[in-house]
Amino acid sequence: MTAQPTAGVAASAAGGGEPAAVAVRGASVRIGGRTIWQDVDVTVAPGEFVAVLGPNGSGKSTLMKAILGLLPLSAGALRVLGDSPRRARARTGYLPQRHSFDAATRVRGVDLVRLGLDGTRFGLSPGLGARARARRRQERARVAEAIARVGASAYAQRPIGELSGGEQQRLLIAQALVQRPRLLILDEPLDSLDLPSQTAVVALLARICREDGVAVLLVAHDVNPLLDHLDRVVYLAAGRALSGPAADVVNGEQLSALYGMPIEVLRTRDGRLVVVGAPDAPHHHGHRHDHGP
Repeated sequence: MTAQPTAGVAASAAGGGEPAAVAVRGASVRIGGRTIWQDVDVTVAPGEFVAVLGPNGSGKSTLMKAILGLLPLSAGALRVLGDSPRRARARTGYLPQRHSFDAATRVRGVDLVRLGLDGTRFGLSPGLGARARARRRQERARVAEAIARVGASAYAQRPIGELSGGEQQRLLIAQALVQRPRLLILDEPLDSLDLPSQTAVVALLARICREDGVAVLLVAHDVNPLLDHLDRVVYLAAGRALSGPAADVVNGEQLSALYGMPIEVLRTRDGRLVVVGAPDAPHHHGHRHDHGP
């Protein structure tokens, strides 16, 4: 069973002359002689908010690496923003799995965001003269714009180690946005955040999708904080994938077919989805990183 893009997604990706943010066709990846997933078809249209779900080791991070051009496919085709993944990197923002900052870290939030422009020049002058001064003004404006976009202006001058997890995550998202990407990839951005911070970060990403037309592809272990904002999900398990609206994918019939074993999906009184019977189901918390391929 392979992932199938909906008719609306295919139309929106092809219509208006703008290429799909991500187009994966018949894709397979093998690492160390082991097939991670195969025959995967996924389309992410411009401005879509899509979550990538699945148990640990299912290949969620592998899919992100392939889209970023860091890992070749063993079969199939992959286009990003109408180009090869490597050529599309300049138009792709990426936030890796969240790394915590020690309380003693004195780097300011604004300097962290500036790294998104050119980390190799951090702490170095871009040169002298009128052209260099103009470049510095332009860079300061870009950094300030990205910080304002995520609502972090009030604390961006403070050391990153003094900020809360939610504040740190906003600044990391600003770092990924500072180059004004057309595709934003985030690997477990909600990990270790409390529920209010998760809700705020998801609402921020949904607003960026809606107002800026940036496609967002987010790896998550728990679909529930995302449900009200997602356009679609991609669910990876057992070396295969499903793609579609959350209600069409995260249900007992579809997941049972994907896993090849009985799976039940329950909806609680407050609207949360609970997957029962799947190994390391995406509603489970605890050790949430996808340390597998």
